[in-house]
Amino acid sequence: MGIETGSIMPMQFDIPSPAMLFQEYYTRLCYFAFQFTGDKDKARDIAQEAFVTYLAQQSKITPHPAAIKNFLYTTVKNACLNYLRHARVVEQYAAASSQSEADDTSIMLTMIRSEVMGEIYRALETLPEACRQVIRMGYLEGLKNLEIASKLSISINTVKTQKKRGLEMLKKRLNPEIFTLLFL
Repeated sequence: MGIETGSIMPMQFDIPSPAMLFQEYYTRLCYFAFQFTGDKDKARDIAQEAFVTYLAQQSKITPHPAAIKNFLYTTVKNACLNYLRHARVVEQYAAASSQSEADDTSIMLTMIRSEVMGEIYRALETLPEACRQVIRMGYLEGLKNLEIASKLSISINTVKTQKKRGLEMLKKRLNPEIFTLLFL
């Protein structure tokens, strides 16, 4: 009554396709990279490169969703630190490369914010087009109501109404604790 060799099967996980991974993590990784670089275009490039690196090394990575997520975030973090070194800003971020406890906390908080922003972006995509457009312009791009009204050729009252409706819908779709995490 022994255990037969080869009878223990490793756990199998449904690994999303590269396209699904990209859809799930691209915005979060862009936000994460932007926190280091302060440059939207560079952050996008770094996030895209992380997926290219993942595809090239996919066979070496444990096929588990958490391992893939960890790999993507680590790849982005390392690429950001390399970018900062090349940009001669190492002095400001030397602590990040030394992996001190305070810096690990800072990196963890940045990861949490990235995840929260990802959830917000996901909820934002469920809004009607008009609300989504006004919310993006007002809260993510920082435009004033008058600027939004001008760009969209709508009245300022419509902008205010769309903002109010959009925020109400987002509040219903998002876990209330998510906003607490955003302010960590």
